[in-house]
Order: sequence, then C-alpha cells, then structure tokens
Amino acid sequence: MSLLAIDKLSIRYGDSLAVADIGFSIEKGESVGLVGESGSGKSQTALAILGLLPATASVSGSIRFDGQELLGADNKTLDQLRATRVAIVFQDPMQALNPFVTIGAQLQRILLRHDIGTASGARNRVVEMLARVGLPDASRQYAAFPHELSGGMRQRAMIASALLAGPDLLIADEPTTALDVTVQAQILDLLEDIREDTSLLLITHDLGVVAGRCERMLVVEKGRLVEQGMTRDIFTRPQHEHTKALIKAAPRLTDSGAAAAKLGEDVLAISGAEVRYRSKGGQVIPAVRDVDLSVSEGETLAVVGESGSGKSSLVRAALGLVPMHAGRVVYCGDQLAAGLGDRSKATRRGMQLVFQDPTGSLNPQMRVASIVGEPLLVHEAGLSAKERRQKAAAMLDKTGLSGEFLDRYPHELSGGQAQRVAIARALILEPKVLVCDEAVAALDGTVREQILRLLRRVQEESGLAIIFITHDLAVVRAVSHRVLVMYLGRLVEMASNEALFGRPRHPYTRALLDAVPVPDPDNAGGRTTVIGEVPSALQPPQGCAFHPRCPHAKSVCQEQRPEATNLDETLVSCHLATELA
Repeated sequence: MSLLAIDKLSIRYGDSLAVADIGFSIEKGESVGLVGESGSGKSQTALAILGLLPATASVSGSIRFDGQELLGADNKTLDQLRATRVAIVFQDPMQALNPFVTIGAQLQRILLRHDIGTASGARNRVVEMLARVGLPDASRQYAAFPHELSGGMRQRAMIASALLAGPDLLIADEPTTALDVTVQAQILDLLEDIREDTSLLLITHDLGVVAGRCERMLVVEKGRLVEQGMTRDIFTRPQHEHTKALIKAAPRLTDSGAAAAKLGEDVLAISGAEVRYRSKGGQVIPAVRDVDLSVSEGETLAVVGESGSGKSSLVRAALGLVPMHAGRVVYCGDQLAAGLGDRSKATRRGMQLVFQDPTGSLNPQMRVASIVGEPLLVHEAGLSAKERRQKAAAMLDKTGLSGEFLDRYPHELSGGQAQRVAIARALILEPKVLVCDEAVAALDGTVREQILRLLRRVQEESGLAIIFITHDLAVVRAVSHRVLVMYLGRLVEMASNEALFGRPRHPYTRALLDAVPVPDPDNAGGRTTVIGEVPSALQPPQGCAFHPRCPHAKSVCQEQRPEATNLDETLVSCHLATELA
C-alpha cells in the first residue's frame, strides 16, 4: 500500500478548473518532484492533501494517506494528521511564521498541541532540532523573532518545525526559490540528510533541483498531469511537449554566454563607490566599499553575489536612488550629482530600472496603457493621451504583448506578462542604460527564457547597455558579456563571461558555481562547498571577509585584506589566486 495515493483529484473555483483529474502515488521513504509553471496546480494539490484549501474550492476525487481517505475528513481528523504525519514547508517563511511570536515558542506549540512531551521537554526538543537543521547558537535562535533571522535561517526554522514531530511525509513547496544559490544548496542538502525515512514531495519550477534530489518526477501543465516517471528517464527521454519545453528552457552553466558584441564607449562608469547606511541604533553599516565598474554600449554586465553582498546598493547609488558616501559616477562622459533630484531630466531618462517583483512595482489601480505611458507625462509632456497610448501599444508589441493588454489591470496579468509590462515602461523612454535587479528571479523557466530573449533582442537593435543584478549564475552564463562578483560590499572577482566560467580564480566564485543546480540527473551539481551565510556588515571579519567560509583559507587570509590584482584576463581579490588557478 502506498503512503500517499491520489486518484482523479479535481479542484474548481466557480467555473475555473485549477486541477483536473490528477493521480499519482508516493511510497514510504521515496522522494518525488512535482514540476510545473506558476498556475499549473502544484500548490493547490499540496494544500488539498493537508485540507487547507479555501472554502470557495470545490474538490472531488480521492486522497488516501496510509489507507485513510482525507477528502471529506473532519477537522479533528486532519488536525491529528497535520505535523505529526504530514508536514509542509512553505515557500515564504516570513508569511508562514508569526512575526509576533519567537521561533522557539512557535515550534514548541506544535509539540504541545499534539501532546508530544512536557513543556520543559518540548523546549529541549525544539533547541535540539534547531541545532540539527544547522542554526548557529540554537538556544539564542530559540528566543529570536522571525525578522531577526536571515532568509536562509528562517527557512531552516521552517524545516525544523515541519520535521519536529517526525512526519511520514514532508511536502516542500518551492522551499528555496527566494534563497541565494549557496543557501539553496545548503537547504536542499539539509532536506536530503535529515529526512531519513520520511517521504518527500518537492514542489518546484526548477528542474535542476529535481534532477539532483528526486527519484521520480511528475510534470503538470494547466492543472493536468502530463508526464510522470523516473527522473533520469524523463530527462533523457521526455515524451510530452511541455516537458521537452521545460527541459530546453532550463539554464545551464554549459550554455555559451551572450554573443560577442561590438561594444562602444563606456556609457556608465563608477569609481571608488562607498555606500553606507545607519541602523536604528545609529551604527554605521558599510554596504559597498571602494568598488569600480563600467558598462559599455551594447554590453551586458552581470553583478552577482549573495544577499547582503552590496550589489543592489551599488547600482542604486549609481542611479541616485540611495546616497553615495564616496566615489563618482560618470554617465556619457559627464560626472553626475549624487542625488537623483540634482540630475538633469535627460540623465534620469537615460537610466532606467526594472525591479524583481513586477506586481509590486506596478500601480494596481492603473491600467497597462497608463502604466507604460506614465513616464511620457514627465519626459514628453507635449504628447496627447492618444499619442501616449499609441506609443505604449507599440512598446508593448515589442515586448510580445498585443494591444488587448492595454486596458488590463496588473492583477489580470501573469508573472511573465507583468514583467514584460515593467520592461516596456522602462524602455519607452529609449534609455541608454537598463538596470535589471533580479528581474527574472521569480519567473518560471520558459517565461524567464522569453524575457531574456526580449532583452537580447532590444540590446541588439538599440545598443542598450544592461546591468543585470542576480544571484543565478546559470542565467548570468547565458546573458552576460562580463561578470562582477561581490562579497560583503567588496569586489572579489571581475572577468569576461568565458574567463570567469571557464577558470574562476576566487574560491567564492567557485563556491557559487558549485552550488548551481544543473538539470542533468547524472551531473546535477547544486552541492554545498561552503557553509554558513554572509557575515554581518556591522562586524565584518578581519582580513579577507570570505576567510571564515573559505575551505582554502590560510593565516594570511585572516590577517590581511587582499588587494585586487590582474591575473591574465581576471581582476581578483585573493591571496591564493595564483595557487588555486
């Protein structure tokens, strides 16, 4: 008898069919990947297993867990099942954790709610589990609130809460989507190591994650199960066209970089950049320290690093969106004022930004035509409403959206469509520099590929200079001409695409590359080669900031900060660069 058996599961919301006749099973101790794009019904299926669908959902079919029918079961039956036998790790721990209750108290409630041990025994068990999932100083984290932990630490706490009662089935719903690649590798390693005999249903749109972690995989499209089988068999011999499209769209480190471009003069150059913030307690937080970069006409420069590395602060300071403590910014040969308000209208027009979350950056009360045309109200005030609408329609057409989208609101768009609208709004002013800040991080594989193709086409047609901020090295490999790697506010390596991916010089760059999950079951990658997370900028390590996590660190690394030196075609800040080359 299968641990979980789903048969002809259908979920409706009014006339909309979210899941249609899905059926699959999971055996005891088995790991299964559920793969599909946003809106394909993955999360709806997971919520149905736990009886967490909203009252507006109409559900039919059968969900049997260890022989017990769950559809139609009362809350008492489901409460006995949740956490103790079936547990879930949600995508966003900040949404799942109570911000007003400490981590320890939230986890302790799970044990006490299900009568597992005494209050004192429950506390000890929680601390032990927090330590087991890799939280440093578990006793201190027990008393911490969710906002006091980093994203990776919060997700570890979520995994601890899910495994606390020893469930038979763990459902992990996009558990690493918002995490840095190194933290993602650590979390996936943790799930693999700690679950022991617990079955795993891993829900994701990242085929690289499934390739290296799941024995079997299920592929869903628009609420229907279109293919299932052993992971290796599906990757080597996919049968359904949707599966083939997903595998083809998955980025790989072996993909060649952006085509060689005829680069013009530097459009934007930053030298000696220093960015500092102040904490609520008045402490100075150095976010960027003495960093130089430049980007030329027709070039894509990728800026990569983990959260807290300073990549967004660096570029936003260049755009005038945050104050620059020191350094200079030169745009088209002219040195710019530090603040955005002190810059000319032509300069502001020439540098545009696309944010990570399109729905968060689009006004929900405005239609697409008004959103895309709004910059023209400032920079081409003489245009009539009809002319603005025509320009908006033409720009949407360039991004692959027809005129029918002009009168839609943001909530009526998919994630990919919303990002196209955000790009259209940035490009309507015909800028010379476009900054994409994690602009494809939250998108599905096929949609991500469409957006990247769009940016490449616009660049080829107009000579646009692009600064691409991301933590996804596989995307960087596909789109960039040069790559700048940052760590704790400093440059650690800068090289051409081919040089950096062919022969990385800095141990941190190597760690980032090693952690990238590869959509190939025989060479899946995505393994942890460094531990921990980026240290606090308030108390950076002495010497090389990376030395506490570096597997090659020597005494000199702890004592002296390395200067950036040229090594062949690479600028690298590492005492051991020549030894490790």
